[in-house]
Amino acid sequence: MRAVVLRGGRLEVRDTADPVPGPTDLLLKTLSTAICASDVHFMDHPELAIDDPTGRSLYDADRDIVMGHEFVGEVIGHGPGCSDAFPVGSRVTSMPIRLVDGGAGGLRIIGQHPEAQGSFGELLVVPEATARVVEGSVSSDAIAVVDAFAVGEFYVRAAAIQPGEIPIVIGAGAIGLSAVAALSSRGIEPIIVSDYKAERRELAKSHFGADVLVDAVEESVFDVFRRERAQRHLGGSAVVFECVGAPGLIDRIAAEAEFYTRIYCAGGWYTGDTLNITQATQQGLTFQFGGGPMPQDWYGVLDAVIEGRLDPLPSIGKVIGLDEVPEAIEAARRSDGPPRIVVHPNGDVK
Repeated sequence: MRAVVLRGGRLEVRDTADPVPGPTDLLLKTLSTAICASDVHFMDHPELAIDDPTGRSLYDADRDIVMGHEFVGEVIGHGPGCSDAFPVGSRVTSMPIRLVDGGAGGLRIIGQHPEAQGSFGELLVVPEATARVVEGSVSSDAIAVVDAFAVGEFYVRAAAIQPGEIPIVIGAGAIGLSAVAALSSRGIEPIIVSDYKAERRELAKSHFGADVLVDAVEESVFDVFRRERAQRHLGGSAVVFECVGAPGLIDRIAAEAEFYTRIYCAGGWYTGDTLNITQATQQGLTFQFGGGPMPQDWYGVLDAVIEGRLDPLPSIGKVIGLDEVPEAIEAARRSDGPPRIVVHPNGDVK
């Protein structure tokens, strides 16, 4: 198949071996797939996958790796032992995992292991056990970005925001928008969003439900929080969703945060950083790093998109083909471009 291949630290668009469906696996023709910041992190921090003790990911410079883990495809074949639940022609998506020995031997992250080739290619294999049929007229591009929106759903669910508390979303990229959408779907307000880019702030408000926008260059988001809390006569703490992952950001948030602020670190941390523990202790801060999304978040968001309760399409600013993926990943490395870019490995798709 033709694919975007990572080998020896370089991306190249060329032919690589077709993925072969194993027992109870489905072979898909990739319809739509999305570029994610974690694709960049996988490339830029190979040491984490070389020494991954879980075995879920593996960076092997001497083997072809096809990245991409947010996708939807059309069933074109079956491995041995498949049921009749996914006939040829079905549109299918899945959480991005391959099961080893039906799950008894653990799992592989699709797009981050040479034995679980990803969706930046014309073909893709997923297990029946995690697959879901996508029915109806919902756009394949909308399904391709379910994974990112499940991240925001997980963190907002974990936060369990109480009456009087005010959420602050720092960063209005893909994950920040997903957090805003999850907050808005619960009727939580006001939702404060801070970002350096005006177009991303406006997108958070016009399409995903943000209430108060903060230019991170001009004003402290905590000053805005205190003003909103006073004007609305609320007495709760701030609940911060950090959705950037920039070095030093968590420590800066901790330095400005008020007593009992809860901070959910969704930015994706792949390098070490520092935190003033004494300062955080004095302020009684709570932190959560990682942990999701869980299946209930992932498939719950999928249902919301299929049923029309969530429209993620406004987050997609560009649709490209395989040849443009290396350049788009480089742009993602610089945090340039729209929150989401989707790829059509086999050409146009509806």
